[in-house]
Amino acid sequence: MDGAFTAAFGLIASGDAALMQIIGLSLRVTLTAVAIASLIGLPLGAGLALARFPGRGAVIVLFNALMGLPPVVAGLLVYLMLSRSGPLGGLALLFTPTAMIVAQTILILPIVVSLTRSVVEDLWAEYRDQLRSLGASRLRAVPTLLWDGRVSLLTGILAGFGRASAEVGAVLIVGGNIAGHTRTMTTAITLETARGSLSLAVALGIILMGLTLALNAVAWGAGQWARGRLG
Repeated sequence: MDGAFTAAFGLIASGDAALMQIIGLSLRVTLTAVAIASLIGLPLGAGLALARFPGRGAVIVLFNALMGLPPVVAGLLVYLMLSRSGPLGGLALLFTPTAMIVAQTILILPIVVSLTRSVVEDLWAEYRDQLRSLGASRLRAVPTLLWDGRVSLLTGILAGFGRASAEVGAVLIVGGNIAGHTRTMTTAITLETARGSLSLAVALGIILMGLTLALNAVAWGAGQWARGRLG
């Protein structure tokens, strides 16, 4: 076991090519999914907070429930859509990084939508009269409310990043864990551990834990900064 840790730190220190390729792909896939989910989820969540329409409560419940969507189910849905017999099979996206991005976006989007709805709804209740006195309609108030709630929204986006970067089921189903093409940190850890090749698995585990700690540090720092400004 000590040898595995020694070899793992050696791989990290030397910048092993296979290790860097896996880390680079993982970050590219997850960051792209987070960006797409944020671009869709922030305005959608704000709209859901401010709009009033029949069935709104059901939509809110649905997005809240999808926050706990099992990754393997998301992966299965994307697989069925992109398989040769699926409606999007002609795009030939299955077992590519694009398919992995789609699966991770589906996992992150409900988190961003639900958190944005909650934050914007609370801010609208607090500042509604003031915004209306300035002539701002619900629609025109969206940018102001999103900016005012940016710290809380950033925390939610980081939570989405954390969920996507740590999951294995969805990317394994739609990516196939192909070496040099769709192998991510989590799928590589699973494979290398099963093979008994612990050095690469431990190195990737160390990197993944470091990312998790960094995300939590950023979220904590953002909260402290916001409280300091309010104080």
